[in-house]
Amino acid sequence: MNIIIADDEEFIRLGLEKILTKMDLDLKVIGSYSNGMDAWTHISKLGDGELDVLITDIKMPMMDGLKLIEHLRGKRIATIVLSGFSDFEYARKALRYGVRDYLLKPVDKANLYEQLIKIKQERSDLASDYKGETAVKAAEPLSKEKEHHVIEQMKVILEEEYGKNFEMERISETVGMSANYLSRLFKQETGMTLTDYLIDIRIEKAKQFLTDHPNLKNYEISQLVGYSDPVYFNKLFKKIVGETPKDYKGKHR
Repeated sequence: MNIIIADDEEFIRLGLEKILTKMDLDLKVIGSYSNGMDAWTHISKLGDGELDVLITDIKMPMMDGLKLIEHLRGKRIATIVLSGFSDFEYARKALRYGVRDYLLKPVDKANLYEQLIKIKQERSDLASDYKGETAVKAAEPLSKEKEHHVIEQMKVILEEEYGKNFEMERISETVGMSANYLSRLFKQETGMTLTDYLIDIRIEKAKQFLTDHPNLKNYEISQLVGYSDPVYFNKLFKKIVGETPKDYKGKHR
């Protein structure tokens, strides 16, 4: 996988490069920049599929990490945010932009490795997807192989955009078929509705926040995983997990 690093601290960039080169994941750092502007200049010149992962700091000169991430919207590039600022606002904004994960400095090698493994697996699943193909028309019958790739693409989108409002029409346009057909296909292939699948992702993410970031308030976690109503989130979490977020946090500290 091709990776670009953006961080204004040189020792962080060098440290990350050293960590990445030692991972057995066939990784290649194709760029390392001290600000978001230089990183974006490089990224904007790349074609589809030439960059797999961006690892970026939040606070940088010329263009900060959030602005850089915003420029990546619509591109199939996984993003991991690093920050020395354990501030909820940074995490909330980053995750709403579809960021893969939010890691505090100093970087935990195991957490970074785990995220890169997931990204690599997803990229592998989608390797033969729609590159260079015309979008599939809803009325056209799909081969089993194409159906599989559509479902895998949907899973990646839901995994990366779980914190955003669920817009079925926009997602169906992304994969090139009607919303009704996509819903039926997803249920047929996974045994779950799109909504139930998304709820499972959100609850698992909420568990992760409760365990890894115990200082976050319940309403903050609710917003991070896509629910504007913390009361609804609380009831949903208890229904699925069997205990409230507060009780879950207490058991996993």
